[in-house]
Formats: sequence, C-alpha cells, structure tokens
Amino acid sequence: MKLLGIVGTNSDKSTNRLLLQFIQKHFAEKASIELFELKELPAFNKPKDRKAPDAVQRLTDKILEAEGVIISTPEYNHSVPAVLKSALEWLSYTTQALMDKPVMITGASYGKLGSSRSQTHLRQILDAPELRARIMPSSEFLLGYSLQAFDENGNLNDQSKIQELEGIFSDFLHFVDITNQLVYKKHTDMPKTQKFSWEDN
Repeated sequence: MKLLGIVGTNSDKSTNRLLLQFIQKHFAEKASIELFELKELPAFNKPKDRKAPDAVQRLTDKILEAEGVIISTPEYNHSVPAVLKSALEWLSYTTQALMDKPVMITGASYGKLGSSRSQTHLRQILDAPELRARIMPSSEFLLGYSLQAFDENGNLNDQSKIQELEGIFSDFLHFVDITNQLVYKKHTDMPKTQKFSWEDN
C-alpha cells in the first residue's frame, strides 16, 4: 500500500518527524510511506485564479498518488501549527485533493497530553466541506513526553506504545481498503458532481 506522511510542522527538530520516520521504517513491509515536508509551502493568500502554487501542486500530486495519508501534528497553543493550517487552506481553496482521501492522525508533544487538543481540532478542520477527508474514526495515537520517547536510533522506547501504534496502523490499512472501495463505488454509481465551494452558495 502506498501512503503519504505529512510532517505537520516546519520545525527543523520535530518529534513528529521522528514519529513519522519510525512509522515509515517500522511498517516498511506493510506499506510504502513517503514523507512530505511543509517547509517550502508559502503562506496561504487566497489567489484570485484559485491556482495552486508549484509547492502546493507537488503536495497535491503526492496526495492523489497515495492510497491514504498520515498527518502528524504537534500542539501549538491548543491547536495545529500555522504552517499545517495554511497548507490545508491551500488545498481547500485550490485543488481539494483531500476529498474522500483516507486520513490517519497522529501527534507528538513535549507534555503528557501528546497533542490531544490539536488532533481534535485537526479532525474538525479536515471535516470542513472544502476538505472533506475520510478521517479514521475512534482512533488517535498520542505520544506524550516525546523528547524522551525515542532512542538514539529513532526507535520508540516504550514497547506498549509500539503495540498501540501497531494496532492503530493495522486498523488504518483496513480503513484505507474499505474507504477506497466505497469511494470508487460512489464515483462509478453516481453522476459527477461539482466540488463544494462556499463562494458558490
């Protein structure tokens, strides 16, 4: 299975990047996971022609090529980082590439809550009409105290967290399969409809 992992921050030293790199390595036999950095994306500025800048188009292409997407977010002031929010605004206003795409949310933070509030906020954002991603329900992977969570080789120290992640990832693979089958059936059984836009309503 081909998946895309989005590092939800532009920080050079992010434990969310470490988490996605661990997922990429740990589940290499089950999925091919490419990581995407948001650092090169410009801040969202609502272009009049609704055309995506080159960097946003590259992200769009990666999303469309993938069978599913994993987003790992830290928590800044009880929410997602501005760079992640900006990237999602680009997608919603231009390509709407996340529509019907299966998405798994993970997160790491320095404190004990493991980005729980930002993950809740991210779910709300991804459910917006112009994004409308297919978010895996009843599932969250929260990595607290993330500065101490990895060894020198980038592996998670806590075996119980590894087992928890393995269960969630296995569920996500099934979720991707089922969701993509349903989406394919929907698109083949129903006439093509226009994408949602607040400006048209």
